[in-house]
Amino acid sequence: MLHQTKAVIFDMDGVIIDSEPLWRVAMIKGFSNCGINFTEENCVKTTGMRLNEVILFWQKLYPKEIKSASALNQQILNNLIELIESRGKEQAGLNELLKTLKEQKIKIGLATSSDEILVEVILKRLNIKKYFDGIVSAQFLNYGKPHPEVYLKCAEELKLNPSDCIAIEDSVNGIISAKAAQMFVIGMPDHTQANNQRFLIADKLVKNLSEVNSFIINNMDVTLQSGV
Repeated sequence: MLHQTKAVIFDMDGVIIDSEPLWRVAMIKGFSNCGINFTEENCVKTTGMRLNEVILFWQKLYPKEIKSASALNQQILNNLIELIESRGKEQAGLNELLKTLKEQKIKIGLATSSDEILVEVILKRLNIKKYFDGIVSAQFLNYGKPHPEVYLKCAEELKLNPSDCIAIEDSVNGIISAKAAQMFVIGMPDHTQANNQRFLIADKLVKNLSEVNSFIINNMDVTLQSGV
């Protein structure tokens, strides 16, 4: 079916903020403090999952080292917040894209796996909360990505049909989530995932948000066909 785009829904980490490298630093430090030789490759395995799910995933493999999932969760969060507040930067092209969407009266949503406290810290750091019409964290939802619940909730918050929305994602789990919600999905993998063939399930692939901005502008007067 063909649908007119009425909203763009952003994932947060790796899409609006260049936080994936900071996540890796925070996680490596947290897991290393438990005595685990944690690497960037380990971090990539759980990209797009909620932090509590990430910790439970590794706790099953290292039950003796990870004695308290909640304590590790808080430690990693504290590490990450400190890094974001001191070093967090928006993804290139973000402000231009947000301005384009506002000018064209396209609603803007945020659908993230991250905890609500991180949402507040990041939006404050980047000074962009004013742009968003709907913000949903999967922290307290029944399911995280790749389940579509967070995207369905965000569309509901925006008072739109999911099929009228474009989602921007940097992870395979996120792409699966948005596709399952019947959205047109733009995949924006970082350099570590540039050759990952699983990203081809997205309806369109881009290298940065400037390419998304051009895509939106060039498609203002035409409908987009969802690949779902």
